[in-house]
Amino acid sequence: MERHGRRRLSPTYWFAVATLWPTLTVATKRDWQGTEYLRRTYPPTDGIVVAANHLSWFDPLPMCHALWNNGRPPRILVKNTLFRVPFVGSVISGAGQIPVARDTDDAAKSVAEAVAAIADGEAVVVYPEGTITRDEQLWPMSGRSGAARIALESGAPVIPLAQWGPQQVMRPYRKEFRIFPRKTMHIRIGPPVDLDDLRGGPITAEKLAEATSRILDDITDLLAALRAEAPPEERLDFKAWKDSTSDEREQG
Repeated sequence: MERHGRRRLSPTYWFAVATLWPTLTVATKRDWQGTEYLRRTYPPTDGIVVAANHLSWFDPLPMCHALWNNGRPPRILVKNTLFRVPFVGSVISGAGQIPVARDTDDAAKSVAEAVAAIADGEAVVVYPEGTITRDEQLWPMSGRSGAARIALESGAPVIPLAQWGPQQVMRPYRKEFRIFPRKTMHIRIGPPVDLDDLRGGPITAEKLAEATSRILDDITDLLAALRAEAPPEERLDFKAWKDSTSDEREQG
């Protein structure tokens, strides 16, 4: 088994690569820009945080494809419920992905595991939004503080990544798989998010909020360039959206 950083990739990880890499190579077209920020600015022995927008249940696959091809085998923070899905759970667990139990005491364990992976030279992938966007036009919505906390605790750079195209294979929250005709997976990666003035000293709620906002701003700017469209002036507030839909269900 080959090493990445100081960690050996498990047989399950290699099984996933052997299964998915050729499939994605054949079944999708690729438009990847900015990959030098993964493989040149920081050598593979240096840990990084990759922060990405979330469009679809399919989008982790093309994102991982891009990271793998550029020498960055990903460790993704994954909802803990997926670890209970037959077969899928066994694969992602065996491949060393990191379970996240949001809004529980176990969330701190996820951060600690991510920080340890970064110290071991790995690329830890975080979806700052925490779930697939609920914005009707698929722009990034408000975020959670996980990516910011991992970055500030580890001292690692945050590499923003925007993707567009996976939603053509699986629309948000749809159980479908429209892989043919071949779709183009557009990925644009940017330089590290500027967090230097927030590093050092206590990690406060204010620092986390500011860092999260900057991370999402950079992802949104990359996505706007990919789409050649202007993003909304304000991000969708997920908590407010969730509260409003809950009220509607109760009234209904």
